[in-house]
Amino acid sequence: MHALALAALDLVFPAVCPVCSERLGSGRRDPLCGACWRSFVPVAPPWCDRCGVPRSAEPHGPCATCVAAPPPFDYARAAAMYEGALREAVHALKFGGRRSLARPLGDLLREHCGRFEVDPPDALVPVPLARGRERERGFNQAGLLAERLGEKVHASVRPRWLVRLRATAPQSELSATERRANVAGAFAAAPAVRDRHVVIVDDVVTTGATVAECARALRRAGARRVGVLAVARVP
Repeated sequence: MHALALAALDLVFPAVCPVCSERLGSGRRDPLCGACWRSFVPVAPPWCDRCGVPRSAEPHGPCATCVAAPPPFDYARAAAMYEGALREAVHALKFGGRRSLARPLGDLLREHCGRFEVDPPDALVPVPLARGRERERGFNQAGLLAERLGEKVHASVRPRWLVRLRATAPQSELSATERRANVAGAFAAAPAVRDRHVVIVDDVVTTGATVAECARALRRAGARRVGVLAVARVP
């Protein structure tokens, strides 16, 4: 009945993709069209075992950067490259209020990064927004992604296990050094994370400064293992 109703609505009000404005057809991942979905470029191996940055060669273990300065998380993975249609989809979710995009983007995250055969996480923790920004936006996009991922991998989402202590300037306007300084000490974790495997969920990883600071807060509170999963990684 649900499928028939959707088909009838599509005849009267043809659904269009929020990224390219083309009519949705076969291969669609509502509300994305099949063409946009297929255009996403997965982050393919080989990658650094620690930070997840793609590598040109096949050596095992962490990259030179992680050897010199190990990050505060145990692993980080991203589903696809932050470019083209995926970049537009993330922008439409965050800044265009298209909350329904959290469904396909969360599925993308699960399909490429959501396998936990060994040591499954105790909880998914979305990167928190400042209260004013979340109030203005009406939602936290990382929270929506975590909820969708949690449904698929059967993991609890615990947004209150990580809080933002202060508002910070938008990271997109800052250099790598400024990004680290901007978020330093900006987060705190709840005592409930002690001895648990916690996965931080975010939409995009650029330099990794934000998720690294979140991981430090979780470590200070006693988290046993900290991972990072993001929909996209900046090339």
